[in-house]
Amino acid sequence: MKSKNIIVLLLISFCCLVVVSCKKDDSSKNKKIFRYNESANISSLDPAFAKDQAMIWADNQIFNGLLQLDSSLNVQPCIAKSYQISEDKLTYTFHLRNDVFFHDSPLFNGKKRKVVANDFVFSFNRIVDNKLASPGAWVFDKVKQNNHIYCFSAINDSTLQITLKEPFSPFLQLLSMPYCYVVPKEVVNYYKDDFRKHPIGTGPFKFKFWKEGVKLVLIKNENYFEKDSLGTRLPYLDAVNISFIVDKQSVFLEFIKGNIDFISGIDPNYKDEILTRKGTLQDKYKNKINLSTLPYLNTEYLGFYLDSKDNKNNNILLDKRIRQAINYGFDREKMIKYLRNNIGKAGIYGIIPQGLGGFDSNGNKYSYNPQKAKQLLIDAGYFSSKKSPTITLATTSAYLDLCKYIQGQLILLGMNIKVDVNPPGALREQIAQGKSSFFRGSWIADYPDAENYLSLFYSKNFAPKGPNYTHFSNKRFDNLYQKASKETSKDKRYALYKQMNDIIIEQAPIVVLYYDQVLRFTQKNIYGLHSNPMNLLTLKTVKKK
Repeated sequence: MKSKNIIVLLLISFCCLVVVSCKKDDSSKNKKIFRYNESANISSLDPAFAKDQAMIWADNQIFNGLLQLDSSLNVQPCIAKSYQISEDKLTYTFHLRNDVFFHDSPLFNGKKRKVVANDFVFSFNRIVDNKLASPGAWVFDKVKQNNHIYCFSAINDSTLQITLKEPFSPFLQLLSMPYCYVVPKEVVNYYKDDFRKHPIGTGPFKFKFWKEGVKLVLIKNENYFEKDSLGTRLPYLDAVNISFIVDKQSVFLEFIKGNIDFISGIDPNYKDEILTRKGTLQDKYKNKINLSTLPYLNTEYLGFYLDSKDNKNNNILLDKRIRQAINYGFDREKMIKYLRNNIGKAGIYGIIPQGLGGFDSNGNKYSYNPQKAKQLLIDAGYFSSKKSPTITLATTSAYLDLCKYIQGQLILLGMNIKVDVNPPGALREQIAQGKSSFFRGSWIADYPDAENYLSLFYSKNFAPKGPNYTHFSNKRFDNLYQKASKETSKDKRYALYKQMNDIIIEQAPIVVLYYDQVLRFTQKNIYGLHSNPMNLLTLKTVKKK
């Protein structure tokens, strides 16, 4: 009888376990988990190294800064509830919220760790520390230093001051960058270099699990400080699951099967499968997925290396008439329609993309004009010898179709164009060292101000130390650039930007190909996925039904 009773008890216990386990499985199925893939991988979750989109997207879920950008790229409060700028535009005073806490950590000894002004002083000093070698140290180049100590000051726990050495109008936008997210001193000092895989922030999601190259899991921060308009605490999702499938075709198939909730951008290999020539969804996908588009602060261009020492090498591209001829010599509208399915806008208005102050659709532009291009080539003496000089365009395989198209159109003008395909790393090195006289490049905005684009042509920013890869130099441009950097009136600053953009169009150190667009594909049960022209991934307002 005892043995029978034991068997009965075991059977009852087993059934209870089954019921409990089933309940656990059911509850996990009810969790709202947002799944996306990161083909580029993630090398660090330390915001001090958030130099590419993959890291920025992950860090944006885990951390916060003083300020943040809304969908229109306006600066909004975040941990700083308000701020003031002194009359001389040098001192910025930030007043912090008193309800922001870091995610739980054993290093806090079981206590809730409130964010205070000294946390920002520590975080910012960490960024500019040469020993850390953060790629974001340049963000604080305009901050004043006293005896090599940066002027970051905690007036009290809730008041932070930053003093600049000269006025710099885009400074608030700089502070919204991930490099400026706040981190806790005790956790950073404990983990040191390993903070990259033990991140503790204040964001809507907190770190749970990371198997590098396989999966990253973030879970809901139940104590997040931001709320929606109805007073409901964000975020709505329970977790974020990031996979790292390298093959983009596989990612697309997983998305179509519903195993991934969101993809950004589109690979050329399947763009015609999902998009029409007009850039809309093919009929067979309209009832399955959603597509949203908006301008993206990414300008794609071809650059000319204009260092005067190239005179010794008889660089014909130093003649601006030839550069202008190339600008007039191909049809950007047709290129966008047939090679990019109308993703993006033809780059005829200069370096400043749509969506930024200073963009001017009424100013000078490079519309397709083969007759004018041909005349400029004649005036420059391009056809004076028996054989037209060869111009080599350096690119990567990802942009070969665009460069072949441009090559074909310029050949029709009688130009001798050669396309040279390079590995991405090798091409970047060539461009930085000035070893390529004609190259494909692009510039994604670091922060939403046209100054960021115009800095590519400031003579004190020559590569490899700065971003002026063309080595363009113009005294009037430099004077306008310096004046605009200190101008605090938006209207006056934008007027100066337009003047600089006109100089770039007239002098033609680059050939703007197109202003990019963000393409986002989501499953039908995803709501509230907002973005901005910086293509920031913000998941705190996302709902999954």
